[in-house]
Amino acid sequence: MEPATEAPIVRVAVPVPLHGAFDYRMPPGTDTPAPGARVLVPFGRRRLVAIVIETDVASDLPAERLRPFVRALDAAPVFDADLLALLRWAARYYHHPLGEVLATALPVALRRAGTASAANRHRGWQAVAVERDVATELARAPRQRELLDRIRANPNPTAHASLLAWLASAAGPLKALAGRGLIEAVTLPGGLERGSPTAAPALTDGQSSVVEALRAGGTGFAPALVEGVTGSGKTEVYFRRIAAALEAGRQVLFLAPEIGLTPQLIERVRARFDAAFGVLHSQRSDGERADVWRAAGAGDADIVIGTRSAVFTPMPRLGLIVVDEEHDGSYKQQDGFRYHARDVALKRAQLADVPVLLGSATPALETLHNARQRRFAHLQLPQRATGAAMPPIRVIDVRSRPLDGGLSEPLIARIEPHLAAGNQVMIFINRRGYAPAQCCHDCGWIAPCARCDAPLTLHGGGRRLQCHHCGALEPAPNVCPACGGGQLIALGAGTERVTGTLRSRFPDVAIARFDRDSMARRGRLEDQLADAARGDTQLLVGTQMLAKGHDFARLTCVGVLDVDGGLFSADFRAAEHMAQLVTQVAGRAGRAAHPGEVWLQTRHPEHPLLERLLTRGYAGFAEAALAERREAGLPPFGHLALLRAEATDADAPTAFLAAAAATIRTTAELACWGPVPAPMARRAGRHRAHLMLHAERRGALHPALDHWQEALPQLPEARRVRWSIDVDPQDLL
Repeated sequence: MEPATEAPIVRVAVPVPLHGAFDYRMPPGTDTPAPGARVLVPFGRRRLVAIVIETDVASDLPAERLRPFVRALDAAPVFDADLLALLRWAARYYHHPLGEVLATALPVALRRAGTASAANRHRGWQAVAVERDVATELARAPRQRELLDRIRANPNPTAHASLLAWLASAAGPLKALAGRGLIEAVTLPGGLERGSPTAAPALTDGQSSVVEALRAGGTGFAPALVEGVTGSGKTEVYFRRIAAALEAGRQVLFLAPEIGLTPQLIERVRARFDAAFGVLHSQRSDGERADVWRAAGAGDADIVIGTRSAVFTPMPRLGLIVVDEEHDGSYKQQDGFRYHARDVALKRAQLADVPVLLGSATPALETLHNARQRRFAHLQLPQRATGAAMPPIRVIDVRSRPLDGGLSEPLIARIEPHLAAGNQVMIFINRRGYAPAQCCHDCGWIAPCARCDAPLTLHGGGRRLQCHHCGALEPAPNVCPACGGGQLIALGAGTERVTGTLRSRFPDVAIARFDRDSMARRGRLEDQLADAARGDTQLLVGTQMLAKGHDFARLTCVGVLDVDGGLFSADFRAAEHMAQLVTQVAGRAGRAAHPGEVWLQTRHPEHPLLERLLTRGYAGFAEAALAERREAGLPPFGHLALLRAEATDADAPTAFLAAAAATIRTTAELACWGPVPAPMARRAGRHRAHLMLHAERRGALHPALDHWQEALPQLPEARRVRWSIDVDPQDLL
């Protein structure tokens, strides 16, 4: 009798917070899964979906100690070799366990065993030709008429999800239209829609120069920064490069920072390209995202539009990556696997040898530095495509001035003529709620959060208190808990209070508030943006979700209520973010035929960085800020990694970080700063501390992080804390 042969061994990455991979035996009679395929494995008492990273390996453990995996889940890999290489690079660069990195890259539905969507079909709608007076029939059903016009405008079926994204309340009108026999349901394989081609608009001279420079860069890896003022036509530049990639039979990945920007982008893609496109963001269902992801991996999607995590979409014919608003902080994942989608996109383009476009009116200082060092091509669009002038930005010194709900009288006086002319006004304040704090006028008590080192924010017109960090909620007191006094006042203003003040000042004007609270319901943001785009809403009050990407033809006045926070923050990036927000918000005004103006309320009009921004624009600000960064050795002239620790025990984080610091040998090129309490030392009942590594070269930083990756789990103090490594941190708070 022949001796039994040993079962082959596969090495897999399991979605657990442990570095390294795990070996499993092949079950009898099972074909060997390819690297990048999913398998179901026993792990402790659980069964987890893991990714095969090697096959036919020689394990360090004897075969009898290895468990067999349960079963293979895929006939073909979900990650091809190129994408698997990118993810392994990301795990190394960000020093995060490979299993969790791979799980993050998968759509949620594919992190579970089984198929994500058995039918792999989605509902769409197309118009039905009828011989009757539809206009009269729908005269009293404006939503049905709008939806029918939208569906008729596209010769191809329109996805149900896209119509809901455009109009949250579309389900009822669509059902009514189908009942009238005016539209019919169809299925969309893979959740993909198809656009219809239209003629491209004529390019301005500036756009032509940029497009020609990009074309001359070829089809290989060529990172390019397209820096253009708001309204300069950067999207049309992207579209010309997309058209060239599609003509060559290649796929395009288009990243946008936020969900709010994707509906208008989808409409422009649908109206421009005869191409199959899919959308990936968190407001699509798990099944929808998994189907689009698979369709892209099969090569069926020509264009994928998505937010941060879409950077990991499999695309075997990838020919171009576009990262719009590349400076935006939303591209950085702030928990778990802390990757930066812009930087991952650059690495992906390099590995795939394809061009990557980074677009912004206010590029990140790191991106500007790379352009100045000629690592990126730097292409500029200094004028608006319409020929409209950029609005002047002026300051209102609010020192010693009374404020009504955060608004000064000079600002209200500037708002009035714009509204009287039928134009739109935007008020930007990056604080949601009614007021940032509630205070006792008698003793100075400020309502605190019991679990965070932060005051509670007033909401609901001052009726309830809420923590914006841990979510704690409680009714606002009628008397001061400290002294019993009855003079409780609201300190400062948030979007709720500003909106209330404007309603009392302009009772006949339609007002919309844009913040996380008012836009929580699915589709609400898209509805309000559509109303604003039509001009139905004259006054817009909001946070940074209004700051970028939106085009309102009649918006002629912008007021920014508080720019001072960014000038005096503990975070060295705060001034950069302030300048970007102010420039982006200002760029919403005067984009069409009507000239615009921008007013900033400040108590520090003489601040040098603010003065530089106002007198020399974002380019002048960036020059001064980069000079400061160079003197301090901060990014992009130095490289950082932040070790965070937190625990319910107040002393445990500092003890762990001190032990971690003791394992690092500092040199002339590598410094260890801390440990220190985090700027918010207690959040959600957990005490927090930071330790920073600073290196002049990345080559000095990453060996130290490699050492930490091995050493930190072995420290006795590590058992008492939760800790994480954040490479290239964007938020130090």
